[in-house]
Amino acid sequence: MALTVRTRDIPKIPGAVKWYRVSAYITGVLLLALVVEMILKYTPLHLEMQLGGGAFFVPEGTAGKEPGTFNLSIGILIAHGWLYVLYLFTDFRLWSIMRWKPIRFLLIALGGIIPFMSFVVEHRMQQIAMDTYHELTAAQQREKEAAR
Repeated sequence: MALTVRTRDIPKIPGAVKWYRVSAYITGVLLLALVVEMILKYTPLHLEMQLGGGAFFVPEGTAGKEPGTFNLSIGILIAHGWLYVLYLFTDFRLWSIMRWKPIRFLLIALGGIIPFMSFVVEHRMQQIAMDTYHELTAAQQREKEAAR
């Protein structure tokens, strides 16, 4: 028997979906920036990105070394790592409220580490969650009307 959303959790669905969507977009954008950073650094270009100091692209190993500069390559790496943890938290919250199967949690989690997948998975999971929410609220409304 498949688990269904608990009645007390139905009002929590839109908020959980909103936070999941926000974290999915942030994680997805940072992952794409990380891919660009890796391409710049680990191809024959051997470049890093930095803020300040005039040049945006600098030779590998020199970003952020001069006063007034910031190594954007490392910043993107660290930001994606920590925000992926937030993404996993919002994934877990939505997954537990919806009472989905464990494989769906893993699928959503993969969205934060495979480029472009967070956007695809976010769209699909948001659609499934909100369709379920609308069905459950409509069923509740019908039950209220039938009880009158």
